[in-house]
Amino acid sequence: MDTDVLALRTLAQTYFDAAYEMDADKFASIFHPSSSVTKVADDGDVGVTPIATWLAVVRNTKAPKQRGMERDDEILSIDVERDLALLKVKLQVPPRHFTDLLSCLKVNGTWKIAQKVMTSKT
Repeated sequence: MDTDVLALRTLAQTYFDAAYEMDADKFASIFHPSSSVTKVADDGDVGVTPIATWLAVVRNTKAPKQRGMERDDEILSIDVERDLALLKVKLQVPPRHFTDLLSCLKVNGTWKIAQKVMTSKT
């Protein structure tokens, strides 16, 4: 398996573990500090949240692991073009089910999430 794909699979596993544990430090280790989270906001427009703000919310969210919930996460696709990659993943943080597109850049030899675009449903 290509080393970049292997590294991106490892990044995705860290992402899934961080979500299951609601571990902001684990998330911070794979997001670039200038990244953000983008979704359709409650008003129907595009909502962009800086990663530091999003991590603060994570710190105050009860983890699925703490609630005894089962995991349901999966890598749907990985697309790599030189120092750019797009991961499409699905996971759950009950009661919500998420589909996330993680735009990644290889920064100084390490893959980091530069942008998370997400949607969810209950």
